[in-house]
Amino acid sequence: MSKEETLSTSTKEIPKHKHALEEKYQENKKEERDLSKTEEHRLPQPTGWRILVLPFKMKDKTKGGIYLGDATLERQQVGSNCGLVLAMGPHCYSGEKFPEGPWCKKGDWVVFARYAGSRILIDGGEVRLLNDDEVLATIKNPEDIIHQY
Repeated sequence: MSKEETLSTSTKEIPKHKHALEEKYQENKKEERDLSKTEEHRLPQPTGWRILVLPFKMKDKTKGGIYLGDATLERQQVGSNCGLVLAMGPHCYSGEKFPEGPWCKKGDWVVFARYAGSRILIDGGEVRLLNDDEVLATIKNPEDIIHQY
C-alpha cells in the first residue's frame, strides 16, 4: 500500500463536514434509544392487575455533605416505601372496584406498604410487583418522604 492510499483511508474515517458529524451523532443517539428499549424488555412484564414498581434509592450523601455507610443505605432501601411505576398490567384499575378510575399511571411516584408486593431481584437492584390496590398514595417527589432507618 502506498503512502497516498494509507492517508486516504485514514482520512475517510474522519468526517470533513458538519452534516457527517450530525449523522454520526444521530447514529449514536439511535443506538442509545435501542439500548434503553432492550433494557425495558428485560424487565418482567406485569400481568392482570399487577404494577411493576422500581423502589426509590436514597442518595449516598446527605445535604450537609456526610456520606452514608452501606449498611445505612441498605436499611433505607429495605424500609423504603416509595417507588416509580415502570409498567402496569392490562387489567389494572378496571371493573367496579375502581369507579373513579386509576390511582396512578406509568411514570408516577407511589407510596406503598413496607412489605407489600413481591420483590424480584434484577441486574442492578430489585423491582416490586404490587397489586393495584396496594398503592396507598401518589407523590411528586420521593425525597419529600422521610425514610426510616
